[in-house]
Amino acid sequence: MPSYTAPTKDMQFVLHDVLKASQAQVPGYDELDESFTAAVLEEAGKLASDVLFPLNAVGDTEGCHFENGVVRTPKGFKEAFELVKEGGWTALDCDPEYGGQGLPYLMAIAISEILASSNMAFNMYQGLTHGAYSAIHAHGSDEQKAKYLPNMVSCQWTGTMNLTEPHCGTDLGLMRTKAVPQADGSYKITGQKIFISAGDHDLSENVIHLVLAKIPGGPDGIKGVSLFIVPKFMVNEDGSLGDRNGVSVGKIEEKMGIHGNATCVMNYDEATGYLLGEAHKGMRAMFTMMNEARLGVGLQGYSQAELAYQNALAYAKDRLQGRDVTGVKNPEGPADPLIVHPDIRRNLMDQKSFVEGARAFTLWGAHLIDQAHLNDDKAADGLVSLLTPVIKGFLTDKGFEMAIQAQQIYGGHGYIEEWGMSQYARDARITMIYEGANGVQALDLVGRKLAQDGGKHVMAFFSLVTDFIKETKGRSETFDAQFREPLKAASKDLQAAGMFFMQNGMKNPNAALSGSYDFMHMFGHVCLGLMWAKMAVAAEDALKNGASDAAFYETKLKTGAYYMARQLPATKTHLARIESGADPVMSLDADQF
Repeated sequence: MPSYTAPTKDMQFVLHDVLKASQAQVPGYDELDESFTAAVLEEAGKLASDVLFPLNAVGDTEGCHFENGVVRTPKGFKEAFELVKEGGWTALDCDPEYGGQGLPYLMAIAISEILASSNMAFNMYQGLTHGAYSAIHAHGSDEQKAKYLPNMVSCQWTGTMNLTEPHCGTDLGLMRTKAVPQADGSYKITGQKIFISAGDHDLSENVIHLVLAKIPGGPDGIKGVSLFIVPKFMVNEDGSLGDRNGVSVGKIEEKMGIHGNATCVMNYDEATGYLLGEAHKGMRAMFTMMNEARLGVGLQGYSQAELAYQNALAYAKDRLQGRDVTGVKNPEGPADPLIVHPDIRRNLMDQKSFVEGARAFTLWGAHLIDQAHLNDDKAADGLVSLLTPVIKGFLTDKGFEMAIQAQQIYGGHGYIEEWGMSQYARDARITMIYEGANGVQALDLVGRKLAQDGGKHVMAFFSLVTDFIKETKGRSETFDAQFREPLKAASKDLQAAGMFFMQNGMKNPNAALSGSYDFMHMFGHVCLGLMWAKMAVAAEDALKNGASDAAFYETKLKTGAYYMARQLPATKTHLARIESGADPVMSLDADQF
């Protein structure tokens, strides 16, 4: 049967050997010593394995139910949510002024992987609340923060983000939800929002919706969008709950996956709302949530790949099938285990090398966010802004692909629900779509992020890679051959693609946009190549210093060498596609399809 064990040792390796977190000059990082992070990760792992993972299949099979206007979550979810709240897991990196623990975002993201791997649908309830908390914390008035944040930090109240409407997805300028000003300074919100994750449920006393809407008379399009706090139940002056607001659930969506999370159609019928931030500046406030959410979704993508990999690996070691072509490995049995076969090894190595690289990439992204927020580091903010669409788009595309590859190892059993692999693939699939579909991430990367601040941030990334290549020159013959030279070649491919866009994009924008998806994947491969090269440096240093667990570090080096040899060369294919320009993509007229 399926199982999950938190990969705490791998996480510790990234936090301490690679990022050297406790030595970083970031407020709060000095507390992240190895014993502290180990204790927190181990406790999160116990919660995940003992409480959350057993409910993963329950949530998938039962789903959520809408009965007489009430949304009910699957059996066991409410009790588990209480345990999560009591353990303080919802408040890790939240402001202590509002009941949070004040840990760096880096630590919260590490814990998020464990919770998402064990039960992605369940983890979304507090994950979305954290996003709403962040938006109110960044843009709310002192009164709003005092009124809403303490209960959101504890998840006594949960939160949502309401963007999409039936007639508009990514193009939010088309939205019709309106917000009519009232004499008391509030607004009456009327309209319908769809695909609202955790839109309503029985896990919390109140739900605080953040809703995008247009104030009549404001600017057209996206410039006229404002953001509003719309509580499910009104909050009285003393903090108690009052009357039900004019917000209701139209229905729960029937989805391909994440069945344990209530994805709702939300109807607003002159619901009372309160402006968050400035009028007509709603997108700025919403993107406080969206950037955080996109990194979190990238994490979801590889978290499902991690869960699928763990189970596929166990199956490959246990399932007897065929004989090793180089000689029998299990003479006492009727066949050898699947893992002796080269194609099974290839499949598992694809998964292992991706997941471990993706983890390092995401934790580095979280570290950059901490640098940006806690040190007011503009360079770090610009760099993580550039990398966010890559984290979201590349890691979710590949995360789904790896979940499918894990399913393949099971053969026919992978298609049977009781083995769990179907759920992991179905749950991973949404990550490629929500919080901005991956095609939109690619357009954002090429159309906006490359040119942002005069291209300063992409040049900073290239400099970062180039400096690393220079610094590690001659480190060792093996490192040069297996890590440094492949990274150097891939980085040159990425720079060549950027140059193609510069030379052709202005006169023919389609030449750049036709290659945007390939560029996003090329960028992702270079980032994972950089991560693997950094992990190789850390592993080599640990071995030179007489590490007690030499096998662990040797395994890191072999896994990284696999990625550099078998995955990183994909940059050449992506470059060839990009340099083919727009003609192969745009040659057919619409009626020729």
